Amino acid sequence: MPRCTPRTTLDRLRTPRRFPKFLKAVSICVLVAGLLTPVTQAAAAGGTAGLAANDYCGGRCSDILPPGENGNATLAQILLNQVFGTQPDHAEDQLGPYSNLAAGYSTLTDDKINTFFNDASFGVAADQVASTTRPGGRTDVTIVRDKKSGVPHITGTTRYGTEYGAGFAAAQDRLWLMDVFRHVGRGQLTSFAGGAPSNQGLEQEFWRNAPYTEADLQAQIDSATANAGARGTQALADANAYLDGINAYIDASDSGRYFPGEYVLTGHKDAITNAGTIDHFKLTDLVALASVIGALFGSGGGGEVNNALSLLAAQSQYGVTEGTKVWESFRERNDPEAVLTVHDGESFPYATKPDTAQGEALPDAGSVAQEPLVYDRTGSAGTAKATGASATAAATTLTSARRGMSNALVVSGKATASGHPIAVFGPQTGYFAPQLLMLQEIQGPGLSARGASFAGLSMYVELGRGQDYSWSATTSGQDIIDTYAVELCQDDFHYLYHGTCTAMDKVERSNSWKPTTADGTAAGSYRMQVYRTKYGPVEYRATVGGKKVAYTTLRSSYMHEADSIIGFQMLNDPDYVKSPATFQSAVQHINYTFNWFYADSAHTAYYNSGDNPVRASGVDAEFPVWAQAAYEWQNWDPATNTAAYTPPSAHPNSTDQDYYVSWNNKQAKDYTTAPWGDGSVHRGNLLEDRVKKLVAAGGVTRSSLTKAMADAALADLRAEDVLPKLLQVVKSSPVTDTTAAAAVTKLSDWVSAGARRKETSAGSKTYANADAIRILDAWWPLMVKAEFAPGLGTDLYTAFTANLPVDESPSAAHGPTGAHAGSSFQYGWWSFVDKDIRAVLGQPVQGGLAQKYCGGGSLSACRDILISTLKTAAGLTAAQVYPGDDQCSAGDQWCADSIVQRALGGIKHGRITWQNRPTYQQVVEYTSHR
Repeated sequence: MPRCTPRTTLDRLRTPRRFPKFLKAVSICVLVAGLLTPVTQAAAAGGTAGLAANDYCGGRCSDILPPGENGNATLAQILLNQVFGTQPDHAEDQLGPYSNLAAGYSTLTDDKINTFFNDASFGVAADQVASTTRPGGRTDVTIVRDKKSGVPHITGTTRYGTEYGAGFAAAQDRLWLMDVFRHVGRGQLTSFAGGAPSNQGLEQEFWRNAPYTEADLQAQIDSATANAGARGTQALADANAYLDGINAYIDASDSGRYFPGEYVLTGHKDAITNAGTIDHFKLTDLVALASVIGALFGSGGGGEVNNALSLLAAQSQYGVTEGTKVWESFRERNDPEAVLTVHDGESFPYATKPDTAQGEALPDAGSVAQEPLVYDRTGSAGTAKATGASATAAATTLTSARRGMSNALVVSGKATASGHPIAVFGPQTGYFAPQLLMLQEIQGPGLSARGASFAGLSMYVELGRGQDYSWSATTSGQDIIDTYAVELCQDDFHYLYHGTCTAMDKVERSNSWKPTTADGTAAGSYRMQVYRTKYGPVEYRATVGGKKVAYTTLRSSYMHEADSIIGFQMLNDPDYVKSPATFQSAVQHINYTFNWFYADSAHTAYYNSGDNPVRASGVDAEFPVWAQAAYEWQNWDPATNTAAYTPPSAHPNSTDQDYYVSWNNKQAKDYTTAPWGDGSVHRGNLLEDRVKKLVAAGGVTRSSLTKAMADAALADLRAEDVLPKLLQVVKSSPVTDTTAAAAVTKLSDWVSAGARRKETSAGSKTYANADAIRILDAWWPLMVKAEFAPGLGTDLYTAFTANLPVDESPSAAHGPTGAHAGSSFQYGWWSFVDKDIRAVLGQPVQGGLAQKYCGGGSLSACRDILISTLKTAAGLTAAQVYPGDDQCSAGDQWCADSIVQRALGGIKHGRITWQNRPTYQQVVEYTSHR
């Protein structure tokens, strides 16, 4: 295989076996949703590329994806980064513009948008071509990279060549990351990348969700291609060509010795002799990757056992009738005050509460035990940090409060200055180095798109633009996961299936590790074990009415992660997507739970995707049900895990509504989502309030819609939508306590200033209204507990906090990524506080809580509670509120909030100021249509 690019002196550097101590351990840890990026080494061939003629955006399409396109680094580049902080080309050139929007948005105009975004036009102007590569020496495909960002623009004259080029470019930019996540998907990360506790937790989290064997992965490929006709055949051919391109780059970089340096640091390659191998990719690797992405972002539901436990706690506290009312009021299944994406009043009933529930299998009190996943721990696998990581991974897997993230603002042409629709949208996938997503443009027979794809799955653009349309997605979270109580027979590993005692299927994965330069974690090992039934994997054990049961979770996308490839193929096909209707038809083929948005020069559209199972009559999706034929999904076939699904018309969908907003909020009237918290206050309100105001005024522009997004990205949801009501209670009588009065003044001034967490000036690393922010961060959890715990009782309050966390401020170590993750205010008790305080104030509340909690409903008693907890909060120092971590010293408020590009490889980047916005983002306005 010819080497693509002549190696520079830097690339020829060889590093001795023993690395200096300054090379910190770089574990491939902490992930939410993540993938990695390798460094580009491509052969420079002659040639230029011009601007494409099939671009109908008129220069008004822009995008951004920090930190940079280049996610591969040689060993020498990693060492230079560790010692001197130098960055490989295009490793972080999108980080600065992305970060700068926080300070620069207030004066944004249309002509300044590409100061903060990339020009996302098709093609590359001749004077902007940095390199042109013919991967593998092929004549049917070129990869052109632009000077500004290094994004690959892949152009093929044959379908095979085009996809080969896509695979080659993916490996150039993300080989190490792709390798990491094919091992995550198989539950083999620690053996590959090291036994850091975060790595242990990561592989456990995903393997518990999708404990697939190699035969399972292959079966998905066979099923997806066989059931999709000609498109399935084409998808298989595309995937094979894509793999050929990946493997060609592996061979070239191996022989040329410019492969990612992490392979040396983790012991897979020898820096001196080049001994060792980088395994070729195969089709089942793509399914393993897809299972990670599907579990992270596209599998709404679950949590039925936690729901049952909190219901039982409510009934124990209040009695069955009143306890059920209290539980339902906190659940907010269909809250009339919730912000909606489809806001025209159309109803889309799904997973609604039945009049009389059938088949419920609630556990006996005190009988529930979580099914162990990890056995036979040795060495470092038995440390407290390791077992703690396991507990966190299990809690993340089994909750319905999945990290949705992502937002969208789409405005119809009826309200814009140009008369053309405008969209500002993108996925919020966390911040990693290299990034999980990668940018590319792909042009070839039946393919014409630019945008972002998850590394290792970039045979098609997954979120981006076509010739005359753009699309994006947010996580929707509707319930496609149900919990079944399978009655045990014979022993703990047999269960009744339709009256027959049936053996559970045991699937195991054994991992071991030893210290490496990248990860110095001491040697250790463990075995993961999952018992599977026809109703899915076992997650809990319990008794129901004295009978021993196993609780299993069954999701409609289980064993079907590969199916969605057809929908993505359609989105990239210019001969298929030509209108809102054809766009909606394409995304109907995606079984992940997403909200999809579309804009062209004349129309906008929305569709909620996912295989929503048709449940048996009377089944309440909120709780476990008996694993009996009467309560199974309609037409369910356990051999293939297929069932009857709700028709497309029953999914929330819309065309040309005046505007759409989504920040993982409720989709439409009567459409129940699995996570708790879709009530009167949701972060979706931050978009709704701003966009509604813009649309009412008219004349919306790309810059004004971007400003609305950027302003919401700095807003503290609690301060903007709840704090004014709390202060109304506090100020209902004169505040005489000097400490409380000073705190009230600071909080009031902050609200008047806009309630943003914003620097005093660009780069100051100090917030305006810093004291007020500190006080609210300290006050919120104290206030919520004092407001609700006395009335709910300790057990019920604790159970409800398991259903819905109390807070999710930027500095909190929340979610799979921990702190410094950007995304904030997705889950919290803001709606509960809002409804309760309004009730105490005597204000009208639709869908209110069943009882008044603050001060037992007494305004004066409620005020006393608020002032008491406010005084306590005001007295806490910054060091107490922001205790410090591996990134920040105690008391550093700005740093505690700051976004960190979590290192999944050897390259590190600096912190940026907090913003609550998509990781990959588009700003688009099409001027014409085919």
